[in-house]
Amino acid sequence: MNFVTIETSRLILKGISPHDMKYIFENLTKSEIKKILGHRSEQDYRKEEIKHKNGYSSYNRSFILFLLTDKSSNIIIGRCGLHNWNKEHKRAEIGYIMEDERFKRKGFMTEAIHAIMDYGFKKMNLNRIEALVGIENIPSLRLMKKNNFKREGLLRQQWHIADQFEDSVLFSKLYCEYIDEKNKL
Repeated sequence: MNFVTIETSRLILKGISPHDMKYIFENLTKSEIKKILGHRSEQDYRKEEIKHKNGYSSYNRSFILFLLTDKSSNIIIGRCGLHNWNKEHKRAEIGYIMEDERFKRKGFMTEAIHAIMDYGFKKMNLNRIEALVGIENIPSLRLMKKNNFKREGLLRQQWHIADQFEDSVLFSKLYCEYIDEKNKL
């Protein structure tokens, strides 16, 4: 396995591709998988195993998932990645989760998003990074605003969670906007 690694001031981001996931699940023990992927529970492991068994990518979609490791404690604290990556149309969707409560509201996800946007635009040759955020997910809505994503619209009843349909807000950042922001720094 040859993971993509990105280092920020406080984080090490280890990128895992569909090929890496296949190798991990076909060659490592369950305990090794849980350790490498930072699974905190049996339920976390089972969710990942189901994704593996059902196939991570399709003929025109792929992903890169970054595990966020805090440098000072060497603990995997969350995940952030680019999924639904459509190479032909040069777009992907950013997704993220902070799995360790102790690291929330300290700017770690903003730090990770900056690094992943850099990677997406520079290495993956993306023109567009999209984000879908639940209308009641205030921390994620703030994160989109803080990172200058543009609100494009509302997707009605887009998520089915706990036997209810929920709306989500569609955001995007274009390569030209990313470049303009970089040039202003």
